[in-house]
Amino acid sequence: MKRIGHFVGGKPVSGGARTAPVFNPATGEQAAEVALASAAELDAAVANAAAAQAGWAATPPLTRARVMFKWKELLEKHRDEIAKGITLEHGKTHEDAKGEMVRGIEVVEFACGIPHLLRGDFTPEVGRGIDTFSMRQPLGVVAGITPFNFPAMIGLWMSPMAIACGNAFVWKPSEKDPSTALRIAELAMEAGLPAGILNVVQGDKEAVDAILAHPGISAVSF
Repeated sequence: MKRIGHFVGGKPVSGGARTAPVFNPATGEQAAEVALASAAELDAAVANAAAAQAGWAATPPLTRARVMFKWKELLEKHRDEIAKGITLEHGKTHEDAKGEMVRGIEVVEFACGIPHLLRGDFTPEVGRGIDTFSMRQPLGVVAGITPFNFPAMIGLWMSPMAIACGNAFVWKPSEKDPSTALRIAELAMEAGLPAGILNVVQGDKEAVDAILAHPGISAVSF
């Protein structure tokens, strides 16, 4: 039986003993089993992300943007492959899955403009002897919990912007269709993203509760 694990620190991690079935919706047969992370496994992924995040935050936005450009190129190159994987686990038509990829890749394209998007501003003399300025800084480690119905698109709405802004991202996909997030994370690594900046942690309610309660996670998107 095929086993689907996690992606932590830039490499596959098999996970512990707890698993859930993954079905082929076209036949109703079990096609694989997915590891379900414990709170301890989630904690290890967050620690890995935190260790990598400081160096990524110190990386110039222009350099981060170059990774986004390469990631976009690779996602477009492998769009059909990823769409086929979505169809196998989710059940939507291949054309619908390709459309989902397009909507996700558009956000990666938007993240390519991060040097401009991160610009602050300065206003002199808003009052006598008072100037104001704003600057944008990363939060640290952030997380996204994505649903069954769009296994690629919603993760790609969250992760590129968080990562381009200098954060590390922990992605908890649905355990119903878990493989897509892994492939997207692999392509991010191939694009030049440092290990630990994009992590995929599979799981059920235990993993979700651990994300919501974790003191090392600064923000969560749903």
